[in-house]
Amino acid sequence: MIQKLIKRIVKTDAPVVVGLDPMLSYIPPFLLEKAFSEQGETLEGAAQAVWEYNKGLVDSFCDLVPAVKPQIAMYEQFGLPGLAVYKKTVDYCHEKGLIVIGDVKRGDIGSTSAAYAAAHLGRVQVGSRSCPVFDEDFATVNPYLGTDGIQPFLDVCGQEGKGIFVLAKTSNPSSGEFQDRLIDGRPLYELVGEKIASWGSGLMEDGYSEVGAVVGATYPEVGKVLRELMPHTFILVPGYGAQGGKGSDLKVFFHQDGLGALVNSSRGIIAAWKQEKYAPSSPEGYGEAARKAVLDMTADLRAARFS
Repeated sequence: MIQKLIKRIVKTDAPVVVGLDPMLSYIPPFLLEKAFSEQGETLEGAAQAVWEYNKGLVDSFCDLVPAVKPQIAMYEQFGLPGLAVYKKTVDYCHEKGLIVIGDVKRGDIGSTSAAYAAAHLGRVQVGSRSCPVFDEDFATVNPYLGTDGIQPFLDVCGQEGKGIFVLAKTSNPSSGEFQDRLIDGRPLYELVGEKIASWGSGLMEDGYSEVGAVVGATYPEVGKVLRELMPHTFILVPGYGAQGGKGSDLKVFFHQDGLGALVNSSRGIIAAWKQEKYAPSSPEGYGEAARKAVLDMTADLRAARFS
């Protein structure tokens, strides 16, 4: 799967993943009004608005980016209707040729982790049938429980040709409370990075592993260290734009050929219509605003990658 992602990145010349993290406050009023008039101010109404919003966004930029990253919590908050829209969004993105990274941050032990892996990347046996469930291409995984929590995902990735991105150094301000703690004189994120490289060594495909790492754009100095520790690891980089990360900070995440990293932007793109810079003449133009934001981000990253 990692080579499929790389081919999409090369084709679009855009190491960009759009975070499909819908909040009702991001959705233009005309979509909310339509959904609520048909479904009422219910979970079903909210989910319908999210679906129409997502569809318009994906239609606007699907030719510009290689991948999307729906955050499952933004769908779970609307209960079963929201989860149905999560699945519907995954399927629609696949129809549009996009790679889907399920931002699910799963990780547990034994059979529980195996169930998570089956639900998001593999298949569930139902009688004589083997059924895909959410069927994302990659999933984000929390390494806190160690190899017990990761191995079931590695097994499924090997079986299904899928991939994972393991949290190494996250973009949030308090990440250092644990991730920066020194263990034998080294920060924990370095030890996690080495473990990610080790986990991925058995799942290599043309120079890159199916096991990627998550490293926040807000910590470029850490990104430089982890890039050296994980030379064959693709890095998913959250924190660009709204969280403060800039293209000029991100050169350290990439290899000299401009590959090796995929940079995420969520509300900076999907809620671009609310920014003065991209404000459309009417809310119906929210998709065009998102498209312009993607083009600007791609140009910013191109300057950083090849400067």
